[in-house]
Amino acid sequence: MTGTGATRPADPERGTLDKAASENFPVAPFFLPRAWRDDLMAVYGFARLVDDIGDGDLAPSGADAALLGVSPADAEDRLLLLDAFEADLNRVFSGEPRHPLLRRLQPTVRRRSLTPEPFLGLIAANRQDQLVSRYETYDDLLAYCELSANPVGRLVLSVTGTSTPERVRLSDAICTALQIVEHLQDVAEDLGRDRIYLPAEDMKRFHAQESDLATKSAGASVRALVAYEAERARNLLNEGAPLVGSVHGRLKLLLAGFVAGGRAAIHAIAAAEYDVLPGPPKPGKLRLLREVGVTLRGEG
Repeated sequence: MTGTGATRPADPERGTLDKAASENFPVAPFFLPRAWRDDLMAVYGFARLVDDIGDGDLAPSGADAALLGVSPADAEDRLLLLDAFEADLNRVFSGEPRHPLLRRLQPTVRRRSLTPEPFLGLIAANRQDQLVSRYETYDDLLAYCELSANPVGRLVLSVTGTSTPERVRLSDAICTALQIVEHLQDVAEDLGRDRIYLPAEDMKRFHAQESDLATKSAGASVRALVAYEAERARNLLNEGAPLVGSVHGRLKLLLAGFVAGGRAAIHAIAAAEYDVLPGPPKPGKLRLLREVGVTLRGEG
């Protein structure tokens, strides 16, 4: 009821979607056709909510847990919440989902003939985050990115009706690169969650200890490690960049923005001399625009 002076619970759908403005790589910019924007935002809402569950970043009101049928006593159990979220995802494909973000997703799934697999991959990645906090090899990290990042690019291609096996391959390279870049920007934040996405074999190679990641400023070993991983991400972006030239119109601009965002972020990391520990190095708008132009011209 209104007019009683009581505080109304936060709108879980609005709160999740409001986070779009702070993302490194927005998935539904203003220049896209309205139908694409609506469907991409529905996909974004799903991805953002599952990440918030996995990171323990849900609104403290407990509204999301209640919508998923999880009791207040269990609202802090992330694995239980992810199981409940997966059950609600199943209702998107064969019933009536409970959560408003999944109700919003259901028409998109039907319009675009989307399959459950990419959504299940994102849930699996967040489930893995509860169970795995270190990655021994680069291949182990790539397998994680296959779940945590690549489904997003595949969904963008499906929503825009441009998916082919070759485009999926190129998209996977871009999405994995963007995930690695985000990990590099967030080394300190991830460590605060007791997660390290820098492969242990690479840390050993550069003589970097976990304790080195907990300092206010990176020493030479950590900087060399970050530079090495940044170069890997740059190579993946270059490998996937031909995806931009394979499409036309506003989708081409969107995909160029993804690649350019990654390249600009890597430039910002390099400009910080690979010291990511004080906080995420962020590129300026001019650098981003410059990288968009380079990417659209097929350079870089």
